[in-house]
Amino acid sequence: MRGAALARFAFRDLRGGLAGLRIFIACLAIGVTAIVGVNSVAQALQDGLAREGRRIAGGDASFSVIHRQLTLEERAFLSAKGTLDDVETLRAMARNASGDATLADVKAVGPAWPPLGEAVFAPAVPPADALGEFGAEVDDILLDRLGLKVGDHFSLGSASLTIRGRVVSEPDSLASGVGFGAHVLISESSLAATGLVQPGALVRYTTRVKMGETPPPEAQVKALLADARRAFPQAGWEVRDRTKVSPEFSRNIDRFGQFLALVGLISLVVGGVGVANAARGFLDRKRTSLAILKALGATGAEIVVTAAMQFLAVAGVGIGVGIGLGAAMPWLVALIAGAALPYPFEPGLYPREWALGALYGGLAALAFSIAPLGRAHDLPATALFRDLVAGEAWPIRWRYPIAATLAAALLAGAAILFSPQRSVAMTVVVAVALALAALRGVAWGGMAIARRLPRRGPVEWRLALSNLHRPGAATPAAVLSLGLGLGVLVTLALVDVNLRSQLHPGVAGAPDFYFLDVRGDQANAFRDFLELQAPGAKIGEAPLMRGRIVRVAGVEAEKVHVRESAQWALEGDRGLTYSGTVPAGAEIVAGAWWVPDYAGPPLVSVEEEIAKGLGLKLGDDITVNVLGREVTAKVANLRKVNWRSFAINFVLVYSPDTFRGAPHTALMTAQFANGPNPQVEAALVREAAKAFPDVASVRVREALQTIEGLVGRLDTAIRAAALVALASAVLVLAGAMSANARARAYDAVTLKILGATRARLMGAALLEFAALGAATAAFGVGAGALAAYVIVAKVMAFDFAFAWEPALIAALGGLALTVLLGLAGTWRLLGLKPAAALRGL
Repeated sequence: MRGAALARFAFRDLRGGLAGLRIFIACLAIGVTAIVGVNSVAQALQDGLAREGRRIAGGDASFSVIHRQLTLEERAFLSAKGTLDDVETLRAMARNASGDATLADVKAVGPAWPPLGEAVFAPAVPPADALGEFGAEVDDILLDRLGLKVGDHFSLGSASLTIRGRVVSEPDSLASGVGFGAHVLISESSLAATGLVQPGALVRYTTRVKMGETPPPEAQVKALLADARRAFPQAGWEVRDRTKVSPEFSRNIDRFGQFLALVGLISLVVGGVGVANAARGFLDRKRTSLAILKALGATGAEIVVTAAMQFLAVAGVGIGVGIGLGAAMPWLVALIAGAALPYPFEPGLYPREWALGALYGGLAALAFSIAPLGRAHDLPATALFRDLVAGEAWPIRWRYPIAATLAAALLAGAAILFSPQRSVAMTVVVAVALALAALRGVAWGGMAIARRLPRRGPVEWRLALSNLHRPGAATPAAVLSLGLGLGVLVTLALVDVNLRSQLHPGVAGAPDFYFLDVRGDQANAFRDFLELQAPGAKIGEAPLMRGRIVRVAGVEAEKVHVRESAQWALEGDRGLTYSGTVPAGAEIVAGAWWVPDYAGPPLVSVEEEIAKGLGLKLGDDITVNVLGREVTAKVANLRKVNWRSFAINFVLVYSPDTFRGAPHTALMTAQFANGPNPQVEAALVREAAKAFPDVASVRVREALQTIEGLVGRLDTAIRAAALVALASAVLVLAGAMSANARARAYDAVTLKILGATRARLMGAALLEFAALGAATAAFGVGAGALAAYVIVAKVMAFDFAFAWEPALIAALGGLALTVLLGLAGTWRLLGLKPAAALRGL
């Protein structure tokens, strides 16, 4: 009954309201909202893919090959399993009547397309009518770049096509992948008329299998895939089923969602500092009632339990608010951007994500509050009669710091255990722990320095120094909260700057153009054309084929234990080439290159990071499937590639005789002698499209702008997540000001009685908070730069360059935030009337 009585007392005492705990509730709510919201949005995307997978895939399974069509035997096998639908995709140059040209991502479909779902065009026309008689549906990019409108004509290869309308949506757009050019949808008969399909041309042929009108069981689909592999072990096709329409997209959702969730967890840790401040303030406000309980015979442990029940009940309010806001986030995204999303998005209720947010929030509240609340254990009953400052020296028993450490360990363990990328989560947890320890050291060091500095000079200076190290000073909370928040902001800003710098050719020799699908019989003529159109241009050339890795060191690709960073190399077809010399922009780091006229057994050079990810070493075999033929080569050397040079380079480069006689095209590059020139570039694209209509011209600058646009959209979400952490830091700082408001009020009133003016007290506050802001900003910039260096140089393997602008913005922002919040709190306290304030203390 004694426990029940304490519980009744604890919750009755809360009827007085949540005064002083609103910031505490907000700190928890922000972190939990970020975690639950991000995870729920990611889950909504995954659910949308799962529910609409059959429609997106165009069937229950798809089989893709490149360079060739399926054989009659392969088609007969698949036809026996269901209805077939074919789609061909390639890149080509679209031209208007004036000769202007632009890169187009062409998709050719059969008369029964789409087999599932509905294509929407503007104006609304059935696909068979829209694409018949050399019709085409295009996107706004093609219309804008070529100055065309619906009803106009344009050329593709040797065919003239009529624009029947604009593509609004396609049910299988996600399965077709993301392209760099304008989108053009045509019929298979129109594609045949273009003359673009030549031996070795980079055309992807995809055949979808629909196993009945109603979706068959997943086991039946898996059985189809297994039977196909056994029947045609060397087909070299890329196989996907309706549950894995876009594996890379699904994995990117997981990665990005996990990243944002980890930032949310960091914001929760930042808010944890506010929890600790709130716990100290809560204990100070409840000191009288707890002392009465002690006087009535309650033990120290019972006092702590009572305080903890009250405090954690309030924490539950913040966690509940966070779960509610986070659960609503998928619906909010659907309301605001649902129609604009190119992916199926199915908002729903996700109890697992709610439970995860509640777990993180509860452990954070416990880890940061148990030690401050533990000081109530030895609260003497005489505290009822002591003054304001006497309670500051209450001791704490060792069991409470140990309990707090265990709760923090559980929080870290949960973050790692429930993360799909445990190595990344572990790195973040260790980094946050080190940052907290370092920030604690900075705070203690700053207080020690302030304590030892001479007390000479103006009164404002002496007051500022005293305020920095006094009991209950805001120094630890300010440095911990804003230091961590600014550190995250600087890290993300510097990573963004360095990532964007990789999207711009910054190395001598970087080409201005890539030219794809140059047939072997026209390579010399095209080289002569380039030399004529761009005199003095540096021209590069390499043979190009596509192949799929099927075995690594004798192990089937599906069974290889591969690092996540190299997983993409086993998904889909890879570009392949052969060369007698080391490609430009590459450096041999292991093994040796073959002699230029080497004619022995096949050898291959592998990019260093991919080799590590696949577990390949010198002397191992790697097998690729090219045009239905398996080619096995021995790893002769490993290369470190400077991808930023944008020179012709590939993950796999083979010895010259490996693919002798195989049909292939050439990849050519051009770098202008006098640097990029928009007029020369436009003329080159126009003339190349006229003279060589089957050659695709890719401007490096335009391709990078497309990628940069994608990075920009991701960057918006990343910055928003960083601002969440910074918002938590601001709340924590405001909470720190509130937590010691009574002590500051006592000081202000006493000093005003002794004759201090408001200007002098504001000057002291300005110096105090300027010192705090400077220390916080310095740490945030230093720690953020270090973290960004590790991510960019060690994880991404890019060159790191420190950027002053985002660092200075963060430093000045941290300084301004600290000073403004501090001065705002001080101004309010200086407005207190001495008599009224002394009566209320």
